[in-house]
Amino acid sequence: MALFQISNDRITIQVDSMGAELKSLKDVATGREYMWHADPQYWKRTSPVLFPLVGGLKGGVYRLDGREYPMGQHGFARDMEFQLKSQTASEIWFTLESNEETLQRYPYPFVLELGYELMENSVIVKWVVKNPAGERMHFSIGGHPAFLCPIEAGTEQTDYRIRLDAGERVAVSTLDNGLVDGKTVDYSLDQGAIPVTEHLFDGDALVIEHDQAHSVALVKPDGQTYLTVAFDAPLFGIWSPPKKQAPFICIEPWYGRCDRADFAGDWTEREWGQSLAPGKTFQAAYTITIA
Repeated sequence: MALFQISNDRITIQVDSMGAELKSLKDVATGREYMWHADPQYWKRTSPVLFPLVGGLKGGVYRLDGREYPMGQHGFARDMEFQLKSQTASEIWFTLESNEETLQRYPYPFVLELGYELMENSVIVKWVVKNPAGERMHFSIGGHPAFLCPIEAGTEQTDYRIRLDAGERVAVSTLDNGLVDGKTVDYSLDQGAIPVTEHLFDGDALVIEHDQAHSVALVKPDGQTYLTVAFDAPLFGIWSPPKKQAPFICIEPWYGRCDRADFAGDWTEREWGQSLAPGKTFQAAYTITIA
């Protein structure tokens, strides 16, 4: 594993080759860090990629072509060493290819590329998934970046709000033991925002499906936005470890999701799953902008 850094006159980022994980996002002028520092007391990661699975599987296994395959939550890419593909002053790319080990757990050849491009005070996180094989490939992919909240000295997390580019409310799919239970809860938005309360994440992640929003911002006690995540993904999660009052919040664009509690299908039938024809490429991105 190795740590790589790129900068412009506004921001500096660091990326670990292990998982091609974004580890740091700093404001050049102030030196302020925006990323969670992976303290294992709360959560040992900072911004893992979720591939080829987002969320968890019912019973911890999936079925495909008459076989069962065990797979842990969020897949395996986050725990694998990526290779540096290219690096310039403003952009860096990493790649991970299937091998004997991955094919035992996930029987699809693949090429996964992760890129980070700096543009002024934003970093664009890019995903490219390639199917080099002769059969259709099924997968999910997502982001899991964790941002410091609170970020101002002398403030509490409960002084902050989460602002969405939605209407007056959003429907949140609820979870039971890490699986979608088929229920939704409506969250009213006060001036477009959800207040961060002590118990907001007691039921695990807030799962917001069906293109209800495409921009999520963290708002300081004075009403100023300090970080925004923008994306085209059809669903996303907002998460902090349940009942821990952890000093960070994750904003997670997803192209995939955990199973339903009553799911009985195979890997190809999972909700929000993606598929690629032989020789084809999937591309997606999200953007983190600091104020």
